[in-house]
Amino acid sequence: MQIENIQRSGANIAVITGGEKVLTDVQSALDLLATIRYETGADRIAIDKDAVADDFFVLSTGLAGGVLQKFVTYHTKVAFYGDYTGYTSKPLRDFIYESNKGNHVFFVLTKEEALERLAGG
Repeated sequence: MQIENIQRSGANIAVITGGEKVLTDVQSALDLLATIRYETGADRIAIDKDAVADDFFVLSTGLAGGVLQKFVTYHTKVAFYGDYTGYTSKPLRDFIYESNKGNHVFFVLTKEEALERLAGG
């Protein structure tokens, strides 16, 4: 896992990249939150979709709900960036749509879009 710290419009954003899956369960989300806060002080995180377990995108597993609850509880905005066009699940598409209408969780195509959404307030 690589962590890049970016300042954008006064926001401190940690960008997570790398070949391994860093979000695989609720505990890994807590570990990631602790690492980010300790190493960067950021309260906004952009995560490459490839660093997230595939089960996250199967809503019936409950993984997305459990993980995102930790981000909300610890007042951390998060944006997942990558290509979501391959997902055909209507509940997942609805979940992504509704998340993107809010202010705390975003699903976008590119890293740049993630940074823009996270820096937006």
